[in-house]
Amino acid sequence: MQAVPWSSGTEPPRLRVPPNATDCHHHIYDARFSTDRTATVKAPDATVANYRLLQKRLGLTRNVIVQPSAYGVDNHLLVESLAEFSLKTTRGVAVLNSSVTDAELKQLDAAGVRGVRFNMKQAGATTWDMVEPLSKRVDALGWHIQVNALPEQIVAQKDLWNRVASQIVFDHLAHVPAIGMKEPLFGIVSELLQQSKAWVKLSGAYIDSKVGPPAYGDSAAVAKAFVKEAPERLIWGSDWPHPTVPSNAKPDDALLLDLLGEWASNQIVRNHILVDNPAKLYGF
Repeated sequence: MQAVPWSSGTEPPRLRVPPNATDCHHHIYDARFSTDRTATVKAPDATVANYRLLQKRLGLTRNVIVQPSAYGVDNHLLVESLAEFSLKTTRGVAVLNSSVTDAELKQLDAAGVRGVRFNMKQAGATTWDMVEPLSKRVDALGWHIQVNALPEQIVAQKDLWNRVASQIVFDHLAHVPAIGMKEPLFGIVSELLQQSKAWVKLSGAYIDSKVGPPAYGDSAAVAKAFVKEAPERLIWGSDWPHPTVPSNAKPDDALLLDLLGEWASNQIVRNHILVDNPAKLYGF
């Protein structure tokens, strides 16, 4: 099978995914578009054509393009990329600040955007004081807010999560550390899941892992705990092209997908995570 840029290996995953399986977290990069002056994480070109190779390798048919921090609140590449796919199969998550107009929100909605991301881990384009007012505006469109933040940041904003109007999606296992099931963060996120207020992306197993591949055992323990806690509030994502990982150490996306088979051994539960839950959250 053809190699995929920014992904190790060439073999297909062992896990056979169901029809309409969804990758709920990947990025597109293109040097034709200027990066934001505040950006701290940048990446070489990772195009729609490149991503289609990954879809083919993994057997996925639906996808969610997440605006990377590199472009700040300039969502032109996101909108262009969405247009290369189809509204039947693809959704987007934008990055916005308080200056966005209602007309711009409607245009993004028509393009397939269904959420707004607040990347506080790589601070730059968005700030905490934007979260609550923007959550009210996007909730009126049926959108959610997506949060990428450090554990201590999520804990410190406990009251905010209870105030926001929209659904909350926490990136990358909510960055719960391996021992996190005993810490406040796991309890805060779990309570929000139980209240049907939040979702967690089973993605980026390598980001906080101290153990590393192939099993990422510490991250796996967190993922399994979330699967046990609220399987109906979980979605999966590849995080391709893995912008936080050096170009010579990219993970094997087939192995990352296979991990889901270990985290959620029940096929019915996996089908919910890969198909039903994304359909509900993103409106497929």
